[in-house]
Amino acid sequence: MSRISTLAGAVTAALALVTGSAVAASAAPIDRTPGAAAAEAKVDPVAWTPCNPDPSKPDPGIYDCAVYPVPLDYDNPDGEKVGIAMMRRRASDPSKRIGSLFLNPGGPGGSGYLWATTTRFGDEVQSRFDLIGFDPRGVARSNPLKCFKTQEEADAVNSRAVGVPVTKAEINETLDADQDYTDACSKNAGPLIEHMSTINVVRDLDRMRRAVGDAQLTFAGFSYGTLIGSTYASMYPNKVRAIIVDGNVDPELRLTDGMEYDRQRAGGFELALDEFLKRCQTAGAPRCAFGEGDTRAKFDGLRDHLRTSPVTLPDGSKVTLSTFTGQVANALYSQSRLAGLAKQLQALYQVVQQPSAPTLMAPKATAADDASQLAVRVPRALREAPADSPYTGDDSYLAVNCQDKPYPSNDRAFANAARKWEKEAPTFGRYQAFDAPACASWPAPAVDAERYAGPWNKKSANTVMVIGNLYDPATQYKFAQRMQQELGNAVLVSVDSIEHCAVGRSKALNELVTRYLVDQRPPQAGQLLKPDLDPFPAV
Repeated sequence: MSRISTLAGAVTAALALVTGSAVAASAAPIDRTPGAAAAEAKVDPVAWTPCNPDPSKPDPGIYDCAVYPVPLDYDNPDGEKVGIAMMRRRASDPSKRIGSLFLNPGGPGGSGYLWATTTRFGDEVQSRFDLIGFDPRGVARSNPLKCFKTQEEADAVNSRAVGVPVTKAEINETLDADQDYTDACSKNAGPLIEHMSTINVVRDLDRMRRAVGDAQLTFAGFSYGTLIGSTYASMYPNKVRAIIVDGNVDPELRLTDGMEYDRQRAGGFELALDEFLKRCQTAGAPRCAFGEGDTRAKFDGLRDHLRTSPVTLPDGSKVTLSTFTGQVANALYSQSRLAGLAKQLQALYQVVQQPSAPTLMAPKATAADDASQLAVRVPRALREAPADSPYTGDDSYLAVNCQDKPYPSNDRAFANAARKWEKEAPTFGRYQAFDAPACASWPAPAVDAERYAGPWNKKSANTVMVIGNLYDPATQYKFAQRMQQELGNAVLVSVDSIEHCAVGRSKALNELVTRYLVDQRPPQAGQLLKPDLDPFPAV
C-alpha cells in the first residue's frame, strides 16, 4: 500500500493543478473522421520528472512520471482539461531505442500506471522501447471518477446488492441498490461522467503518442485494452506501427448489443470452467485436489447446494452462491490459481459432505481453511487510491461500459435475462446478467456522439497481432477469432491455456511478440502455442 499511496499522493497534487487549467496541451481538435489523413496537430511534449515506483527501495534511476493534460470534451478542446497520469521506464539501451510502447491492462478501469514496471516483455523489448504505463481518464490517479464522497456512503449502497441474486427479494434489493448507485453518480461524478467512453481514451492515447514524439503508435492492450487497440487501429489506421491485442473483446458485438455481448461472455466462463474440471479429472488426485471422483458432478452439486443453503465454515465465515461464483470466476483468470481453486473446492466439498467431521475443527490448518477463500466477496473493482482517501471505490468500470455498450433502459430486462441465461450457463449466466443493471439508469448512457462503433475493417498501415487463449474465461476464444476477422489487417496467434491473456506466460509466444515489436515482423497465422505452466504438475 505504501508505494501506491506515495505515488498517488504526488500525482494527485499535480492533477489538482491540471484540472483547473485551460492551458498546457494544444487546443487543436482531433479530426473526428475515422482514418482521416489530416496533418498532425502539434501538442506540447510530456514534461517528465524522475520518480521511483517503489519508494521503500533504492531508486533504480530509470523511471519518470508525468501528468499530461488532455481536453475533457474533445468537442470543446479549449475548455476544461483532465490530467492523465503516466509512468515511463526508459529503454535500457538508448543507442538502439526504437520508441515508446504504450500499455493498458484492461478493465475498464484498470490502472496502467505501474505497468511501466511490467516483466511480461523480454529484455530485448525493454532495451529498445520506453515502456509507458498510464491511467486512462477517470481511472485511479487520472482524475478518478467518484460516485460517492465517502466510503461509508458507498458501502451503504453497495452492501445491499447481491452478486448472484436468486430470490425475488434479493433481485428487488439489488436493482434498488443499483438505482441508488446511479443516483449518487448523477449527483457526485461531475461532467467527466459524460466523456468516459473508449473513443475519448483513444483520442487521449493518440495525443500522448504525439507528445512523446512517436510518428506511429506501438501499443499492447490486454482484455478491455484490446478495445482501445482495435479502436485506435480503426480511427487512426495510418498511425499503427505495431499493436498487440491480447485477451480480446468482440468490438463489433460489444458496441452494438451490450446484453448479447454479456450473454456470450457468460458462455466463455462456462467453457473455461468445463475445461478446468476436465483437466482436473484427467490429472486426478493428488495432482488436482478436486480430481477424485466426478469433478463435474461434484462442482454442480456444490453450486446447487449454495443456491438455497449457504455453507458456514468452522471458522465462522459463510460461503454463499455469490462469493462462491465470484471466487471461481476470479481463479479462472490465471493458470497459477487453478491448483489452489481445486483445493478450495475439495475443502468445501468435504465440509458439505461431512459438516461435523472432527478433523475440520482442529486448531491447526485444515482442509476447511482452504475453503475460507470461497467465503470472501470479490469487489467489483478497487481503485489504487491514497491510504487517506475518503473513498477508495472505483466507478470507472461502469462509466466506460455504460457509455460504450447499448443496454435496455428497463432494469427488469436484466432479471429476465438471468432466468434465460442460467439455462445455458448454469454457473455464470445469472452472475453475468447482474453485472450491469446500473447501465439501465446511468446518467450518461451510450450515445453515438460519445462512441466509436465502427467500421472496424480499416486497413492499418501495419498488421495488428491478435492473441487468444483457447479457454479464456473473460473474453472467450471466439472473440479473438472475430477480432482478427473484423480488423482490416490482423493475424491471430492462439495459446492452449485456461487463462485470461497470454503475453508473458509462454516463451514461444514472447519470442513472436519480441520479433513483432522490434522488427515489425508479424507472426505466421494459424499457430497454436503451449503455455509454460502446467496447472497440475506431477507431485
